[in-house]
Amino acid sequence: MAGYLDQYGAGEERREKIVKRSLISLAALVVIGGSLFFIFHNYREEHQVKQFFDRLASHDYKAAYSLFGCTDEKPCRDYPFDKFMDDWGPRSGRNDTSNFRIFRSRTCGSGVILTVDFGKSQEEKLWVERKDMVIGFSPFPGCPAGM
Repeated sequence: MAGYLDQYGAGEERREKIVKRSLISLAALVVIGGSLFFIFHNYREEHQVKQFFDRLASHDYKAAYSLFGCTDEKPCRDYPFDKFMDDWGPRSGRNDTSNFRIFRSRTCGSGVILTVDFGKSQEEKLWVERKDMVIGFSPFPGCPAGM
């Protein structure tokens, strides 16, 4: 014959299991979420730079120039198209974009500094402004303290 106290404490054990599983699930969610944030935080900016190099590889220099925020209708005062071609055109030292890779991506203030390796000990630091995705040369060698 079972007494009413035979099940005493069974609810407490179940509650402890639920709390333990909830805490483990929450910890796993935080670790996975943090990892995904770290990996994909600068994804849009990295994708923009990859598009830039795709356009250079297909010799669509006007389209690549437009990613710098410059067009024929609205040329950049401090970066005219002929200077862009000196930097990125077929006669530049960076004309082989087939083996470029982004090996560093750092958030810095309102933008992202992307360090691009071209092979042959050549690298360039590019800046992508977050609000409008305009590419430019990084104004900083690294991110200054406080940004």
